[in-house]
Amino acid sequence: MYNKADDRRNNVDRIQHNISNTIQNIHRADEMIEETDDEKMKKTLSDKNERREEALNAMRSEIKDEAIDKQNGYR
Repeated sequence: MYNKADDRRNNVDRIQHNISNTIQNIHRADEMIEETDDEKMKKTLSDKNERREEALNAMRSEIKDEAIDKQNGYR
């Protein structure tokens, strides 16, 4: 079986795209929280946003790692 080479050239772009989508989802959820009176829905959306914030931190860290790898000559 042929192993595909680790092509990380577009990783930063892919991660940045995911960050942008996650931020949009956070804003949409915040809007929904403001518009609903359903406390269960507010809690569900708040919980999701907490996980999204954690994911954002991880993605931002991954971008930093990619930048370090690039400086160290990894392509």
